[in-house]
Amino acid sequence: MNRFSIAAAALSLAGVFATPASAQTAAAGVAAAPFELGMASFFAAEMAGRRTANGETCDPATLTAAHRTLPFGTKLRVTNPANGKSVVVRINDRGPFARGRVIDLSKAAAAEIGLVQRGHGHVELHRLNSES
Repeated sequence: MNRFSIAAAALSLAGVFATPASAQTAAAGVAAAPFELGMASFFAAEMAGRRTANGETCDPATLTAAHRTLPFGTKLRVTNPANGKSVVVRINDRGPFARGRVIDLSKAAAAEIGLVQRGHGHVELHRLNSES
C-alpha cells in the first residue's frame, strides 16, 4: 500500500467518524427522531376485502396502514418501544377514526411488532426517505 492509499483510507474513515449520528441515520433512510408518537391499533377483520381510501382492496396479510394526513404510498417504520420490534408499512388508507390513535396497522404489521394480543399499543413513527 502506498502513502496515497493510506492517506485516502484514513480520510475516508475520519469522515465516517466525524459524521453526526443523526446524519448517518438519515442516510440509512430513517429520520433521526420519530415524527409522531402515539397509540396504534389494527384493522378489524371486517375490513378484509373492502376498498381502502386509495382504491386498493384491504388485505390484513399485507404490511399496510391508515394515517389521517400522510400521502398514499408513504413508507413508515413503526416501532413498538415496549419490545423494540419494528416494521415498515405503506400508507394506503385514511384513519384511524378511534379517538387517541395515530395509526391503524394491518393485522400482519401489528403481529410483526407484537400488538395483536392487546389490540393496541404505543408506537413511534419514522418517515422513511423517498429513496428507500
